[in-house]
Order: sequence, then C-alpha cells, then structure tokens
Amino acid sequence: MFTVEQHVRGKWACRQCETLIQTPVPPQVIDKGIPTAGLLAHVMVAKFADHLPLYRQEKIFGRAGLAIPRSTLAQ
Repeated sequence: MFTVEQHVRGKWACRQCETLIQTPVPPQVIDKGIPTAGLLAHVMVAKFADHLPLYRQEKIFGRAGLAIPRSTLAQ
C-alpha cells in the first residue's frame, strides 16, 4: 500500500578548483518535510471525502508499519 521514495543526489569535486558540486534537492510539497504529494492526498481524501477521522487513520498507518502521529496528520 505504501512505498518509500529514495532520492540519491550525486556529489562531484573538481580537481582543478577543488569545489564541490551537488545536484539540487527535488522540489517538495512541504519545505524540509518528508511527506510526498501522494501521502498528503491520501490523508486529505480519507479525512474529507471518506469522513475518516485522524485517529482512525493513525491506527491504519500504524498497522501498515508507519508511525505517523495524529498531530503530524493534523498539520
């Protein structure tokens, strides 16, 4: 049901000028956050379209092996 996205960013060093070059971070829905657009969409649809309270979603995520507190879902 859930997948983990892992972004590997390359890091290169110039031998002549000794500068470090790294690929930029891909844009995220929440700055410096780890949830993807898919997780946020799932929470919003479950809450507003399916009328599923956050405490039930917290238990569903817990059964799937994801520890997402209710306070995080509410934000």
